[in-house]
This record gives sequence, structure tokens and C-alpha cells, in this order.
Amino acid sequence: MVAPTLKQELLQPVAWHKGKVRLLDQTLLPGEVRYVELDNWREVVTAIRTMIVRGAPAIGCTAALGLALGAQGIETTDCTEFLTQLGIIADALRGARPTAVNLFWAIDRVWGVAAQHQGSSTEMKAAILAEATAMVEADIATNRCLGLHGASLLPEQATVLTHCNAGALATAGYGTALGVIRAAREEGKQIEVFADETRPRLQGMKLTAWELQQDGIPVTIIADNMAAVLMREGQVDCVVVGADRIAANGDTANKIGTYGLAVQAHFHNVPFYVAAPLSTVDFALPDGSHIPIEERDSTEMTHIENTRLAPDGVPVWNPAFDVTPAHLITAIITEQGIARMPYTNSLAALQNHSR
Repeated sequence: MVAPTLKQELLQPVAWHKGKVRLLDQTLLPGEVRYVELDNWREVVTAIRTMIVRGAPAIGCTAALGLALGAQGIETTDCTEFLTQLGIIADALRGARPTAVNLFWAIDRVWGVAAQHQGSSTEMKAAILAEATAMVEADIATNRCLGLHGASLLPEQATVLTHCNAGALATAGYGTALGVIRAAREEGKQIEVFADETRPRLQGMKLTAWELQQDGIPVTIIADNMAAVLMREGQVDCVVVGADRIAANGDTANKIGTYGLAVQAHFHNVPFYVAAPLSTVDFALPDGSHIPIEERDSTEMTHIENTRLAPDGVPVWNPAFDVTPAHLITAIITEQGIARMPYTNSLAALQNHSR
């Protein structure tokens, strides 16, 4: 496999840096590349809630580092009291955003390490930090494996449509949906991309297009309502998207608008792929009806920057995610391999293989 470019190596949206949580502020892209350093766990909660960091794997890594950051500030030497205070921090992080299961998975994983290392508070803090930083490194390796599996599904020459941002910016690095595209390009395949603008926050236009441009991957921005026409004209070979939570049966929650794309792809016989690590699969949920859907502030719909476009007094409905039924998904790409219908069986088999 061809080595990643320098720009890929430098793009680190989430990191532990000199005792602080270092985040690439994605609310400023593409106009400004600015990293923020957070030295308080409450700032981490705010960063997740306000989407300074976004994307399920990136949120999970940030939550793990935020819990480690909070642990460093706990001064008690009593193990029980230490865990009590850590639990308060963990609950606050869990409440930052409800849909991305990686957030809860990451906190539970770090919490488990803390509970197992009930020695001195110094030992517990060290174990928590080691686990959180290891999760960041593991996420990058996971995405590379996922990308290689997904690349096998793409033709030697293909145009891929993607929605929102599931690239390096949405992870600790490399990306899920864009990781598939990167891996295919590294194998020498000729891949071009259509990026949905992704209303209302425009992550496709602002983030995906910028990220692909940095890597020299051909990308064209389209409005969200243009995809069906491109499919009808035979200009889309497949759709590849990420995920924020996948139920045990394969029903997938992703950025609002994903369900519509899946319906269009199904009608036009275009393969529709979901790329996500196994940590995004919530095996406790039997189907997508149990996935909590975050609703965000109405100003995301009514305003562009500080300019109001909508008339005053008109109600707004602004769900951040929708759920795509499993039967509309051609395959789910994970680091352990590719799952196909029936997903209840194939996803469980991949989980068992990972143990």
C-alpha cells in the first residue's frame, strides 16, 4: 500500500498534547485551520456539544480523552471517592450528544479500566490516560483496515457519492467513508467524488470537499437535492457514507438526508455502502426504532452564519440524524470485514471474530 501523504499525516483532529485535549476546531473550516487546547473536562463537553469536534469515532476519542483529563484533576486519594467524582464527569460527557454510540462505548471502556485499577489515584490516572490515548491510535489503525476492506468493493474507475463528512476529520485520522476512498486511491484506482453539501450545517461542502482537496482527490460539490438526477444519468457508481449508530439488525443512523439517498440509490440500482467501525454497532438495540435522534437548535436551519433567512415565527424541525432501514444497505464495511444481509447474523459474526 502506498504511504499516506504528508497532509494526511498532519491532519489530527483529536489528540492528547502536553496534558491537554487538542482539537481541530471544525466550526472554522474551511476558512481557518485552528487547533484549540482544552485543559478542563467541562470544555470538552462543550466542544462535543457545539460540534467543534464531530463524527462518531472522533467524538468517542474526544470523550475518552476528556474523561482522562477530568481524572487528572481529581485530588482525592480514596478510590471510592475517586470513582464517584469520575462518574460525575462521565455522566456529563454522556449527555453531550445522544446519538453517536461511540461516545458511550468509549466512556464505558475507559471507565472499565478505572474500575479495574483500584490502586493509588496516581496509578488509576495513569491507567485511564494510557487507555484513552491508546484508543486514539487504535482508531486510526481501525480506519485503515476498514478502508482496505471497503476499497475491494470499488471498481478500478468509479465515481462515489458521499454525504456529510466521514473522513479524517470525523475520526482520529484517515476516516471511514473517506478511508474507503483513500484506500482505493492508494491502490491505484481512479476514484472521483461527489460531495453532498449536507444541510443544514454544510459538513459535506465545508469539510468533505476541503479534506479531499487537501489530498488531491477530485471532488465536486452538489446540493442535497441533486443526487437523484446524477444517479438517473448514470454518473454515480456507488454511495459510501459513515454512521453514528448501527442497530443489531443493520438499521443505520447517520446524518439527516442519508435515508433519502438510500431510497434514491435503491430505486436507481446504485450500491449503497455504510462504512463504520464495529464500535458503532449497538448490539443492545434490536433495530433502528430504538436509536435516539438528536434534535438541534432551530437557528441551524433559519440562519447562515449570523444572517436570518427564514421568516420570524415559523416553526422549525431540525433532527440531526435519520435512520436508514437495513434492507436499503448493500453492505456494511467494518475493520473486521464486510457484512451483508441478514445483518443480524453477519454483524454478530464479525463481532465474534474480533474477540
